[in-house]
Amino acid sequence: TDSLKSIFALAENYPDLKANQNFLALQEELTNTENKIAYSRQLYNSTVAMFNEKLLTFPSNLVAKMHGFKKLDYLQTPTEEKAVPQVKF
Repeated sequence: TDSLKSIFALAENYPDLKANQNFLALQEELTNTENKIAYSRQLYNSTVAMFNEKLLTFPSNLVAKMHGFKKLDYLQTPTEEKAVPQVKF
């Protein structure tokens, strides 16, 4: 998200760059990629929540115990991977 802000700020400072079709395509692609990543994280965590709930409710908890299903952890992003990637022009 921070990288997108810096990209859009860069575009505001350089009007010629803002009009460049390649730069506009890059902005759009970065926005789409961040949206896809956020959606995938949300989908994974929602699925894990439903799975963990099924482990606790009858009758699916009986099947889960018979087959050794265990509670899953939510997706945690390591701190070093949360760093903003550097985009240089």
